Amino acid sequence: QVQLVESGGGLVQPGESLRLSCTGSGFTLDYHNIGWFRQPPGKEREGVGCISNSDGSTYYVESVRGRFTISRDNAKNTVYLQMNNLKREDTAIYYCAATVPRLLTMDPKAYDYWGQGTQVTVSS
Repeated sequence: QVQLVESGGGLVQPGESLRLSCTGSGFTLDYHNIGWFRQPPGKEREGVGCISNSDGSTYYVESVRGRFTISRDNAKNTVYLQMNNLKREDTAIYYCAATVPRLLTMDPKAYDYWGQGTQVTVSS
């Protein structure tokens, strides 16, 4: 059974860091581009960033650029989202998703597999 599982969410204060993990079960993540998305409370789902399966190139949306970093450990079949200097507006459910290799995109319709999400809350 193909499955993506996110972990690492939690409650942090503004300015702190968290690292989310996305682990594949039933398929190999390094054959796929991986995207991170989030859904803030009461809002639509939005893209955060993505990483290529081929050369590890990444793309980030402007609101997180310079604070968030996506990386992958193919030996562990895991992709990470390192989030630094978190802000209250980063509060959301965070999802990872996988798509077959193609140009990097944040269009959620391009992604075939989705995790169940992990809650990140930034509050003092």
